[in-house]
Amino acid sequence: MSAATSIFAPDDVAHVIQVALAPAFLLTALATLLNVFSTRLGRVADKVDAAAATVLGADPAEAERISRQLSYLRRRSFVLDVAVVLASLGGIMTGIAVLTLFVGALRDAATASVLFACFGAALVCTVAAVAAFLVEILMAGRGVRHEVDRQKEQAGDLGAA
Repeated sequence: MSAATSIFAPDDVAHVIQVALAPAFLLTALATLLNVFSTRLGRVADKVDAAAATVLGADPAEAERISRQLSYLRRRSFVLDVAVVLASLGGIMTGIAVLTLFVGALRDAATASVLFACFGAALVCTVAAVAAFLVEILMAGRGVRHEVDRQKEQAGDLGAA
């Protein structure tokens, strides 16, 4: 039996499809993460637009506060950018792993090494993307707490006056 014939044997094809399920689930998870990341990035962009619009008519103290808020939002958007890049790289590496599965059918040691490296890199990128997302979530929570404290402080100042 030739090598070309054995690659297309039904048992071999079924095995490749079974092995390809894990990367398919990872791709689905990455697509969902990218959707969440892009939604959050859009919300940050909306906040930047609102802050930039209010800074023009603000007094100097308020303009300074808005400037700090814009710097903070810039850092959040950067962390989200990192998460998007890492999740995208994870998706690319997962796609390469799946292509390696179908082209090499796990017969050759070099093919297995490429598959292992690509899928391993995809998992590392995915974990790093989730870690970057965690950082952004913590930043957002800190920003919310800061804003609540600022509102309480303003309400206290108004009550004392």
